[in-house]
Amino acid sequence: MRVTAIAGGTGAAKLLRGLAACLPPRDLTVVGNTGDDAEVWGLHVSPDLDTVTYALAGRLDPARGWGLADETFRCLEGMAELGSETWFNLGDRDLATHVHRTRALRAGATLSQVTAELARRRGVAARLLPMSDAPVRTRIRTPDGWLTFQEYFVREKALVEVLEVEYAGAAAARPAPGVAEALREADLVVVCPSNPVTSVGPVLAVPGVVEALGAARGPVVAVSPIVGGAAVSGPAAELMRARGLPVSPLGVARAYAPWLRRLVLDRRDAGAATELGRLGVTAVPADILMTDGAREVALARVVLSQATHGVSPPSRPPLQ
Repeated sequence: MRVTAIAGGTGAAKLLRGLAACLPPRDLTVVGNTGDDAEVWGLHVSPDLDTVTYALAGRLDPARGWGLADETFRCLEGMAELGSETWFNLGDRDLATHVHRTRALRAGATLSQVTAELARRRGVAARLLPMSDAPVRTRIRTPDGWLTFQEYFVREKALVEVLEVEYAGAAAARPAPGVAEALREADLVVVCPSNPVTSVGPVLAVPGVVEALGAARGPVVAVSPIVGGAAVSGPAAELMRARGLPVSPLGVARAYAPWLRRLVLDRRDAGAATELGRLGVTAVPADILMTDGAREVALARVVLSQATHGVSPPSRPPLQ
């Protein structure tokens, strides 16, 4: 079974580990968000692509949910001594990823090519694609002006009022090579439990992606990042409110209308099934909080069963 997943960062990484434990690597394609990409110290940083890569390589820091495990931050300390801004934490070995990416891009490689090479060198056998090779950047308008997503989320800790969200550059972008085909031809398309506005939203803003989802051969299934009226992690709730979306599975479904077919939601939100049905979306109640590897695999099996009519596939041991 060929599965294509649309992924943001931390929440997506957990589900992707579960999917990777249940599928042959060649059958999993991940379309990663690049709206969070930023330039830090002159380096091109792709936080969501790196989080997914490190997770599938079994090297993601389990406590932080980002960066490499057993990381050190000596360069960060040195940059602080020199007066550089250090609100965006970059680990020493993580820096090697960004240096390599930046050098390759400046030498003429595309982001798709660099992403594939970094995944291969990290031992990731699944196919990892950026949503676009063109720059698309999520920007947040606050009462004091526009911020990049990283300025809003990391520097300001998502504590400022959100007035507007835009995806700068999206109108002129195109899906990266293989993205539209992977969405159309998959036996199952999975929208990971990522922020609908700033993790999945930039992917959907790239012309051609929504059309590919609408023409998908297999069912399109999303996992809700909202449980009991609150975001599992991150600023999804405030950003959804800024977009006029209710902070509930119904708001998630509205963000993904009209191409979403099924929404895996937490059992405590099962009461939303009737309203979701009016949107043409089937509710699939499950235990969606992924607090360990076993729960990641269990949720992945629920998601995959939506394409196999209730028959859960065998799984391999989860990545550690």
